[in-house]
Parts: sequence; structure tokens; C-alpha cells
Amino acid sequence: MKTALVVLFLLCAAMAFGQSGGAVLTSQPQILEIPSHPEHASPKAMAAEQSLLVPSGPTQAHGTRPLWELVPPKHEVPLGDVARALKNEHSNVKKSKAVWEN
Repeated sequence: MKTALVVLFLLCAAMAFGQSGGAVLTSQPQILEIPSHPEHASPKAMAAEQSLLVPSGPTQAHGTRPLWELVPPKHEVPLGDVARALKNEHSNVKKSKAVWEN
């Protein structure tokens, strides 16, 4: 019982010391000064246009190709067919002859 009271006293003392921060704070108000950036939103002239394309030499392609010419069509098997195939594969698997029970 005495050790519990000593531990409780030390815990309360540590918490009280933690609240004081080890130093005394003054009650004088601290004025917050936000730095100003006067040119942050001021209007300016637009920059010159720059091309993002890398020059490819003497040949240049013009126009665009539709996506259906570049990507082959993707044929997906319906989910029902996949489930039936897995069920048939499961039924064709060799079953165990011995059954263990604990």
C-alpha cells in the first residue's frame, strides 16, 4: 500500500512538473506577424510559348490515330463460363481414398 502511494505521488509530481514546462511563461501577449508577399498574386505578362515535343529529326508525323487501330481488341471470357470450367476441373480431380477423423 505504501509503495502504491509513493508511486502515485511520484506520478502526480511528474505530471505537475510537465505542465509547468520547467520554465515560467510570461503573461505578456505575443503579437503574430504574418509575412506579406505583395507579388504573390499580382498580374504579369504571359511567358513565351514552348514546345514540349522532342524534335525527331527530318520526319514529323501529322494527325492522330484512333485507339482502336493501336490496341488489339480484348476478348474476355464471361464469369459464368470461368466458374463452370473451374467446377468441372474440380470434379475431375482425383479424390483421396482415406478419410482421417480426429
